[in-house]
Amino acid sequence: MRISELSKEAGVSIPTIKFYLREGVLAPGRPTAPNQADYSEEHLRRLRLIRSLTEVGGLTLRQVRSVLEAMDDERRPLHELLGVAHHALGPPPDDGPTPPEMARARADVDRFLSDLGWRVSAEAPARMALAQALGTLRRMGRDVEASVFEPHARVADRLAAQEVGTLDPSAPRAETVEAAVLGTVVFEAALVALRRLAQEHHSAIRLSRRPQPAPEAAGGSPS
Repeated sequence: MRISELSKEAGVSIPTIKFYLREGVLAPGRPTAPNQADYSEEHLRRLRLIRSLTEVGGLTLRQVRSVLEAMDDERRPLHELLGVAHHALGPPPDDGPTPPEMARARADVDRFLSDLGWRVSAEAPARMALAQALGTLRRMGRDVEASVFEPHARVADRLAAQEVGTLDPSAPRAETVEAAVLGTVVFEAALVALRRLAQEHHSAIRLSRRPQPAPEAAGGSPS
């Protein structure tokens, strides 16, 4: 397909496609004439993935490149690839000195994860993200331990088991890798959105001051 067709099918402007080509996150097409090239379904699939990572996952182009490079490295185990996606989504590492309260929060989170029995890398960015959440609660005057997150951890554990269980290591690597990355990035955004919607729903039921309409009697008519 021509670049104009690729643009239309992917919903990405031609200047953006050319930018991705220059930056190397999208492979060149097959040359057909001077300044012209033909693009395949693989280009369309990759372009849609890039769009998902940037628009839904909020990844920068540098982060997208690191994820795509890991996806294309067939020597990299699938589990390690998930770690690359998590590092792209997680908070950037802080090379500065760690304040004592954050060091305490990190130690508490490490113990919490150990008590859960989770096999998690010591460098997992989500460890620091959880420690930052705990530190924020404490700065706001909440005298809580990391166990305050246990209900969320139980829900997350069941959800993650279901998500990872859908991955088929015997399927073609490209499909499995794409499913793993999309599952990490897109469904994380969906989970946050659904939690906010559910909070609004339960808030409307429990906290709204608007009177609820009185139910009509079965089979009767309003008087």
